[in-house]
Amino acid sequence: MLELLAYLHGPELVAGFQRRCGLFLVEAAHHSQGMTRAPATPDHTDKPCGQLKTRWDHQDNNSNYKYKGNGCTAGGCSRPQYEVRNWLLHFLFLFSAGLGHEVFYITCLPCIHWNLDPFLCRRLVNMWTLVMYIGQVMKDVLKLPRPCSPPVVKLETRVDAEYGLPSTHAMAATAIFFTLLLSAPSRIQFQFEVGLLLAVTLSSLVCLSRLYTGMHSVLDVICGALISAVLMFLTYPYWETFDHFQLTSRISPIVALVLPLFLSYTYPELDHYSTTRADTTTILGVGAGCSIGYWVNEQLGQTFEPQGVLPVPLPTLTLNVLALGATRFLLGVLVLVGTRQVVKTVSLQVLYSWYKVPNNDQSARRRKEIEVPYKFATYIAVGLVNSILVNRVFILLGLL
Repeated sequence: MLELLAYLHGPELVAGFQRRCGLFLVEAAHHSQGMTRAPATPDHTDKPCGQLKTRWDHQDNNSNYKYKGNGCTAGGCSRPQYEVRNWLLHFLFLFSAGLGHEVFYITCLPCIHWNLDPFLCRRLVNMWTLVMYIGQVMKDVLKLPRPCSPPVVKLETRVDAEYGLPSTHAMAATAIFFTLLLSAPSRIQFQFEVGLLLAVTLSSLVCLSRLYTGMHSVLDVICGALISAVLMFLTYPYWETFDHFQLTSRISPIVALVLPLFLSYTYPELDHYSTTRADTTTILGVGAGCSIGYWVNEQLGQTFEPQGVLPVPLPTLTLNVLALGATRFLLGVLVLVGTRQVVKTVSLQVLYSWYKVPNNDQSARRRKEIEVPYKFATYIAVGLVNSILVNRVFILLGLL
């Protein structure tokens, strides 16, 4: 079993998948006419990957940070040159990878609230918050490194100092698309088979994109999808109960504020800086803000949910409907981005002043006592504005 796990976690499977999709390291590629070289910094290492990780049952406390496939520590890595021989698959997988980023969910999940049904948005945010927190914590507890380069081509660098297993992209995609599939039939009329096909296709594309970008092993992706499936299976019987508690209980907003803040401050400590704590605090902040906002809407008696007998038919996609939806999206995103910028600026200024940190010290943002409160305050505000304010602005402007 350990040999199978080590094989699935190895970089050769990832590199083989990349080559089949037309992505090659320059050092391993034979140049010919018609091949395009993607610009990058040359790789200067000749250290074989096998020396970096020789045993499945032992990992250095900081293995993913110290030992990079190109011989550099995190933050000082040069990216090896690569060739793209299939641009269609290249852009497809880059787009699919974007479907798993936090920025995509924070910007696009509100569209379901503004244009479709706040009930569905609430369900998706709840499951997204749960699976992402568990996935991020598991990464930093298990401390299994990402695939090394060479032989893998790495197309992303921001999260390269993070550990690999499980793939939170795979977890989020599985949870989001299948939670939507399971929750939508009681709210909206649609053909379930079509929804199932879309859920399988989109989640599979996100999973495969993590192999193509070289950010995860096959084992990382499989574990991510399976963990999400297990979490959905275990929580599904209690979704309605939690909905009732979230919307009607007097202690709901207290729990929604205190629990995520506690989880942010007690996030597992590493012996190097990683973006996982910041990203997790962002997600918990959004989840807390949305939860409190939905509770407030319920108390005010204005939930913005579809009127009439459920499930309601999907709106006909006329030019007027599309234009109205696009206007709400652009205006809503503008409000959320503005909220983020204002609260981020104010919270950083307050924290810098409180801890007597120079305003030009960008590295201070990585300190726990600054990073956690500023991230949490920023994104709880984003969640509150999304769930409470934006739809009311739409009503005032005649957009809803």
